[in-house]
Amino acid sequence: MADYTTVSIPKDLADRVEETIEGTSFSSTSDLVRFLLRSIVVQHQRQGELTEAEFQDITDQLRDLGYLE
Repeated sequence: MADYTTVSIPKDLADRVEETIEGTSFSSTSDLVRFLLRSIVVQHQRQGELTEAEFQDITDQLRDLGYLE
């Protein structure tokens, strides 16, 4: 069984994520966050160090999803 840790996000962000995932295959905010983080980690592992442009693209995507202000 995997060990877990808790990540806190503001309630208004959690509400926005819940609205965003309605009608998708994501059943919870945690599912979406795990998917996003795995995607970033896999991309990093495949390509080595992220370039500044790649990091900015990821940052923009997370901002568009409401994870960053």
